[in-house]
Amino acid sequence: MAQSKQLQKIVERAVAQVFDRQLPKLQAELVEYVLAELPASSTAEAAPANDAGAANLLQAIGSIHAGTTQKEILRALLDAGSASAARVALFVVKAGAASGWQSRGFGDEEAVKEFPLDMSAGPAAHAFQHRVVTPGNAAEMDAKFVKRFRGPENEQILLLPLVLKDKVAALLYADGGSSGQLDAVSLELLVKATSAWLEVTSLRKQAQKEVTEAAPQAPTPVQTVSSFADPFAAHAPRHTAPPTAEPAAEVVEVPAHAAAASAASAPAAAADPFAGISAEDADTHRKAQRFARLLVDEIKLYNQAKVAEGRRNKDLYDRLKDDIEKSRATYQKRYGSTVAAVGDYFQKEVVRSLAEDDLSVMGANFRR
Repeated sequence: MAQSKQLQKIVERAVAQVFDRQLPKLQAELVEYVLAELPASSTAEAAPANDAGAANLLQAIGSIHAGTTQKEILRALLDAGSASAARVALFVVKAGAASGWQSRGFGDEEAVKEFPLDMSAGPAAHAFQHRVVTPGNAAEMDAKFVKRFRGPENEQILLLPLVLKDKVAALLYADGGSSGQLDAVSLELLVKATSAWLEVTSLRKQAQKEVTEAAPQAPTPVQTVSSFADPFAAHAPRHTAPPTAEPAAEVVEVPAHAAAASAASAPAAAADPFAGISAEDADTHRKAQRFARLLVDEIKLYNQAKVAEGRRNKDLYDRLKDDIEKSRATYQKRYGSTVAAVGDYFQKEVVRSLAEDDLSVMGANFRR
């Protein structure tokens, strides 16, 4: 047991060192991007102002990178955004619906909480569908939003998509309020810095999870299969119905006394499909199964609407081909040359989880 803990600490320290080496590179790239996007000064008098603006922006990005949890990172984004716009608000996107999270400049941080933003048309729809920063006029916004919170005096607004894993996870709304303050370039840089940092923290958690799984551990009666860390997973808008897709995490609890009774009454082969092979090979098979489930869970998590439509129209593979094949390549890279290759667990998980064991819903182009 002591040796297992020591091994885990060694691996965790190695992973932490890798991230420590990469983070300065990421920050340096962001600095270069900021400086490249800043408008060039036309006079000597403008240079000090630009330098101060760049310094403030870099400080704001530093505050975002100081966040260690998703809430801290997102709050830092809103705090930093309030220096570039009179009013900012973050709307979480789930299953195509946007729900208010927090705001700055609206008189109360919770002013927009749970407010359902209409994304069927206007700048919000364009920003969500095309994943690009979208300027607009207050008259083009959700009428209920404008009626409740009023538009800015100059009527100019901005919608910025926060993209994670190639999906829009949230929309940042910004306007100039009564002051007219609205710096679109700085806001875009802050959103991109936030997106990058959320990706880093998610990958770090995933790496730590894999380290824990790799270290030898005593058997446990609870098994958990989780997907890519979603910073908004805990956010369940009250105005939207829960998604009909299967949950991203599957937890099976087996009481110790029940497991013991089952082991005593059932043949070993039935209890463990890998009982006839070496412990090392069996462990590889189990890890491959877990990894396949994680990859497919991730596809389902970020494509709930496509999954539902694909099952209904029996063309699921055509709708998710890019995601499925990218995940298949990731699986093959890790387990394609191991003993687990004979199990073809990714293919089986696609059929089991995405198609619900009904091959017909995958469509004619899905390879059998």
